[in-house]
Amino acid sequence: MAPKVERINIIPIVELGEGPHWDVRSQSLYFVDIFGKSVHKYIPSSGQHYKASVGKHVSVIVPVENDPQRFVIGLERDISLITWDGVSQKPEKIEKIAEVDVGTENRMNDGKCDPKGRLFVGTMGPEPVNGQVTPDMGVLYSFEKNKLTKHLSKLGISNGLAWSADSKKFYYTDTFTYRVDQFDYDIETGSISNRTTIFTPKKHGIEGFPDGMTIDADGNLWLAIFNGYKVVKFDPRKPETLLEVVKIPAKQVTSVAWGGPELDILYVTSAKFTVKGVELPPPDHGATYKVTGLGTRGLPMNSLVL
Repeated sequence: MAPKVERINIIPIVELGEGPHWDVRSQSLYFVDIFGKSVHKYIPSSGQHYKASVGKHVSVIVPVENDPQRFVIGLERDISLITWDGVSQKPEKIEKIAEVDVGTENRMNDGKCDPKGRLFVGTMGPEPVNGQVTPDMGVLYSFEKNKLTKHLSKLGISNGLAWSADSKKFYYTDTFTYRVDQFDYDIETGSISNRTTIFTPKKHGIEGFPDGMTIDADGNLWLAIFNGYKVVKFDPRKPETLLEVVKIPAKQVTSVAWGGPELDILYVTSAKFTVKGVELPPPDHGATYKVTGLGTRGLPMNSLVL
């Protein structure tokens, strides 16, 4: 049976959807609209959608462990905690807990927590015009117990974070390299080493930019292709092994996350911002999608441990 791709109509069209996170605890999908300066919550069981404005470009939203109304977000260069009931149009509280790339015009882009609840978040250079990012200015950090650690620098756009089920591998994308890399991962220290390339979309005739990424329970990676109308599945244990291509109606596919009661629904975010004068009309562009019938399921996403 072929996968079924559906636009979730209750979720409004956004400018730059990113960072989907399925919260098993509340059975809800959280994501951000970076340019819309807002965080979003979608509850599939009731068909409800809620949105809160945070006033600045926001790139990450991850729940805090054992605290259902607190979340860590990337607010331009500030790693911040928000208190949000998931319904109100503004958070009750925003608290800055760290700052990255101090003294620059960079902003955070993608981020996730590892299985120990340690936050990994990356940055990108200034974007004076949509789609024209200043290269070689991004940095990849981790944040644990109020301490920032720098792992990589001179990045284009930090993206696509995932960990293997045994926590021994870390998967990562710098969008401007047009590839996905693998690192050995030390779950106790959070250190990464031995960088190798495992997938290069262009080698498979796939045009576009590698963006957000997730892993399934079989150990395969699912990668959003920005400007490519698709999500691709590949096996990181066998470099350059493309397994499946899922076509998405939106051109600017940004990220993916497994969700649903059985973690067998792939949620897909997209964008619709104008690049070089080319406008992308709604309702397909900037929509949020769900893909079913993929024959696999994901792993629970990790919350932040403070």
